[in-house]
Amino acid sequence: MTTLHTCKPVPHLDARLAAAATYVRPGHIAADIGCDHGKLSAWLAGSGCCPLVFACDLREGPLQKARMTCAPWADKIQFRLGSGLSVLQPGEATEIIIAGMGAETVLEILDAAPWVRNEQYNFVFVPATKHSVLRKGLAQRGFALKSETLCRAAGRLYTVINAQYTGRTAEPTGLACLCGKTQGQPEAQAYREQQLVKLKKYRLGLAPGPQADGVDALIQEMEDGLWP
Repeated sequence: MTTLHTCKPVPHLDARLAAAATYVRPGHIAADIGCDHGKLSAWLAGSGCCPLVFACDLREGPLQKARMTCAPWADKIQFRLGSGLSVLQPGEATEIIIAGMGAETVLEILDAAPWVRNEQYNFVFVPATKHSVLRKGLAQRGFALKSETLCRAAGRLYTVINAQYTGRTAEPTGLACLCGKTQGQPEAQAYREQQLVKLKKYRLGLAPGPQADGVDALIQEMEDGLWP
């Protein structure tokens, strides 16, 4: 008598993680840094996108949840406990996803792992806060933004950033820093308005001077509907 086995379906991803998954190159090994519940790691392994996934987190609690989520695909997933990219050896994974962290934390993680400054790596970032800070910090460190995807999850508007190291540093300013590569997307206007609100709040904390004048000019540029 033949026993039929059904494959467990991969976890459902919210809009931001689904967008992140689209930037992962099929057939490559991925590292999910700050994997939390492990849904993205499970999807990457269970869908056949990646032959091996490193599910990594700073805390044991989330990593235990990830182990449970990923159990059906445990042969394709390795779990690592530790901070940032310290859990990886250079070259172990070429697809590096960092989701759910603030911009400063993401940049600190990259600075602590100088080996990532290599064109072989494909980066996917889903910053929780300060998108413009992340865009500027990446450019200053020689990372180029290849693409971005705006999406909503749990009522919040996120941007998912795909980047690669080129070694060519830059100093993005104005709308290019605030809005990145989001022009023309369905949520672009809503995102622009969100960024404008944040910019105005930032302006309130500035003393009179050249910096405040520059922010005033940028606010006016955004209100006039101009785009980089």
